[in-house]
Amino acid sequence: MANHQVKLSVLDLAPVLDGGTPAQSFRNTVDLAQHVEQWGYNRYWLAEHHNMTGVASSATSVIIGHVAAHTQTIRVGSGGIMLPNHAPLMIAEQFGTLESLFPGRIDLGLGRAPGTDQPAMRALRRGLHSDGNDFPEQLHELRSYLNPAMGGGVPGVRAVPGEGLNIPIWLLGSSGFSAQLAGQLGLPFAFASHFAPDYLLQALELYHRHFQPSAALEKPYVMIGVNAVVAATDEEARRLATSQEQQFLSLIRGERGGLKPPVDTMDGRWTAQEQLLVYGKMLKYSAVGSPDTVKRKLDTIIEETRTDELIVAGQIYDHQARLHSYELLAQIMGE
Repeated sequence: MANHQVKLSVLDLAPVLDGGTPAQSFRNTVDLAQHVEQWGYNRYWLAEHHNMTGVASSATSVIIGHVAAHTQTIRVGSGGIMLPNHAPLMIAEQFGTLESLFPGRIDLGLGRAPGTDQPAMRALRRGLHSDGNDFPEQLHELRSYLNPAMGGGVPGVRAVPGEGLNIPIWLLGSSGFSAQLAGQLGLPFAFASHFAPDYLLQALELYHRHFQPSAALEKPYVMIGVNAVVAATDEEARRLATSQEQQFLSLIRGERGGLKPPVDTMDGRWTAQEQLLVYGKMLKYSAVGSPDTVKRKLDTIIEETRTDELIVAGQIYDHQARLHSYELLAQIMGE
């Protein structure tokens, strides 16, 4: 069906288990990356989050380098780097370094959200002068360090390494702002529908409508985020998915903590309103179940969005079950 042309990738939030450590998370990340490389996944992205005890990928470029060093062919990148948290020159240098170490394998996905709360944003930015509204200017400066002919860098400043390297830049978003900008600049676009699905279809329409061919891209290219939990039976998958349900419930409540073990039922753990918020608002683009169930759901999503690529988050507590979920997913998408 439609999914024969759709590429499959991984979004890893490097989950820290409840009672676990980031060191354990990074071992699991490398193991997962090595397995999905064998199973034919296209790219492996890590996300920048701060001040979250359940997410270990805060120093995103460092862990990208670690994953790339322990794999051979899979593309590795950021989904994404939150550009307002950084000086564009530093990102040009960091990803120039990564591309120099692992040529032809590095992606630079960029977002304009903080990826954190107000106190951590203040700590990262030494103030709140950069609020995301100057993202187009920051992006132009960053791209100019890689390609000085664009003329947007600080005069007399060069990114070494970085300058002259062809590092694919993606724009990430959960609204129309980045979609329209990505279209106007002719860049690939990734939508964060794995947790903020509300504006997905409108954003994709905006991206296609505003798309201008560029040196980077001749025609529009879209990747959307989905959550997927696949197991032998619907019942087992639903049980495994309670870990991600508890995680999203904690986010709603402003609670902290690592990824929790699955439970037999969420009944009594959330209110009807909280359940509606988690599934109606945040986990709309999720596929949970047996291979047949998940294939039907993903076929529907692909048909609805006409996406070129799916990037899949699988917040599963048990590492072996997480590996098995991604293995089953590769099998059903390859049929």
